[in-house]
Amino acid sequence: MKTKALPTEKKQVDFHVPRHFPLILLIGMILLIITIIASLALGAKMVSFQEFMDGLFYQNLDSYGANIVQKRISRTIFSLCCGLALAIAGVLMQTVTRNPLADPSILGVNTGAALFVVSGITFFQITTAGQYISLALIGSAVTAVFVFGIGSIGNGGATPIKLVLAGAATTAALSSLVTAIMIPSAYTMDQFRFWQVGSVGSGSWDSILIFIPFLLFGLVIAFISGPALNALALGDDVATGLGVRPGVIRVLAISAGVILCGVTTALAGPIGFIGLLATHAMRLVIGPDLRFLIPMSALAGAIILTLSDVFGRLLGSPGELEVGIVTAFIGAPILILLAKKTKVRSL
Repeated sequence: MKTKALPTEKKQVDFHVPRHFPLILLIGMILLIITIIASLALGAKMVSFQEFMDGLFYQNLDSYGANIVQKRISRTIFSLCCGLALAIAGVLMQTVTRNPLADPSILGVNTGAALFVVSGITFFQITTAGQYISLALIGSAVTAVFVFGIGSIGNGGATPIKLVLAGAATTAALSSLVTAIMIPSAYTMDQFRFWQVGSVGSGSWDSILIFIPFLLFGLVIAFISGPALNALALGDDVATGLGVRPGVIRVLAISAGVILCGVTTALAGPIGFIGLLATHAMRLVIGPDLRFLIPMSALAGAIILTLSDVFGRLLGSPGELEVGIVTAFIGAPILILLAKKTKVRSL
């Protein structure tokens, strides 16, 4: 018994307040403020300092520049919410599957949402945000339950390897169905291709109001689950010994990830790399303790996605590049660099 307890005690020591955490948090908050200012001021139309201030504090002012700033406020808030949600979903999925390269798509969540959305467009002509969210959440949940059920078959229950294999197989099958439904309908292809790219340009106050309840629910579950997920990272036997129920915690974490990813995917499309990039960047800086990794990844995800949106507006001027394209261009080389320079820590 003593020889088994020693490694456990050694691993538990890793879960302490990260070194220089207050400084890291301060830098993150400063970057967030800079990002918000850049998102409001920069784009196809540059605004002056006076127009920027007028847009913030004088809502009824008849000024073209001020009106642009006011319209960018909702887009910026929506982008921050999407980045936050995707980053936390990435943390949860990586922790549950113990796969450092996992994101919500590892369980087929994005593909399940896409299948239900494209079916809604084809057969029910859905157009509203509420309809997109309802179908995307149903598709995400059904797919996650299916994958988790398949991954739980056999000895050992829902092991990380079985979950990954079940998710990959399900994603491939659902992608084929999406293509089969979409190809015969020109209308569906036209509607779906804009949604599939991933964009925060359609973010509005109505979208934000719909988003907020789901976002808060997912955040609460994620933060409550953090300490238990720390124990789960030490192994199911150790977690059980510490009073944690591994099955319940996995279901809660996956549910929160499904909700956060499903709503974001419904409103903004399947935006990739945020969950991976934000989580890995913060894990390298502050370590694996989920009590700190979850909020800091959320902060990093909000910054990365919003900055990507700003770059898309600048690079595509006088039009814009969709943020899903920008995150792919930015995320892929950075992740390759991280993989070459640093060995990813085991979760």
